[in-house]
This record gives sequence, structure tokens and C-alpha cells, in this order.
Amino acid sequence: MTLPHVMTAEEILQRDFLPLRARLIEVAAMLDRLDRAGGSPPDDERMGLVAQAIARLSEDRDDRAEDLQRLFSLPYDPAWRESFGIESRSQKAR
Repeated sequence: MTLPHVMTAEEILQRDFLPLRARLIEVAAMLDRLDRAGGSPPDDERMGLVAQAIARLSEDRDDRAEDLQRLFSLPYDPAWRESFGIESRSQKAR
């Protein structure tokens, strides 16, 4: 049995550089469009989240994807089914 090949940083960069570059340019273009349109409304917290995400991307750490997922996620609500009007499996069985 052979172990799977673990890619080196150079191999990952070689494979992923162009798609990464395209996504970064896409983000920059979106921010430019917002600026040309007068920016976001002052009470819109989404731009604050975007600014936090961009800052966190520049941090030297290995859990940036998880960190951003948590940043953009709502805290867990044990009563989420009721909030969305969804019956639990135990309620359906009755």
C-alpha cells in the first residue's frame, strides 16, 4: 500500500495560483464597484465583516478558512427549527 502524495507548498502554488489570482481580482473589483457607488450604507454591518475578513486573510495562521466561516456564520441556536418553522423528526413521528 502506498501513501498518498502530500503536495509541497510549491506544487500547491503552481496548481492554484491562477484561480487564486482571479478570485482576488474579483474581490478587488467588487470593492471598487462599491466605492464608485458611494460605498455601503453607514449602518450596513456586512462591510465591517468584509473588512475583518480581509484583515484576517493577511494573518499568518493555518485556520483562515475556518476563521472566516465562523466570522460569517450565525451563532448556533438550539431552537433553530422553531425559528424557521421546521418540525423535528420526533414531532413528525407523532
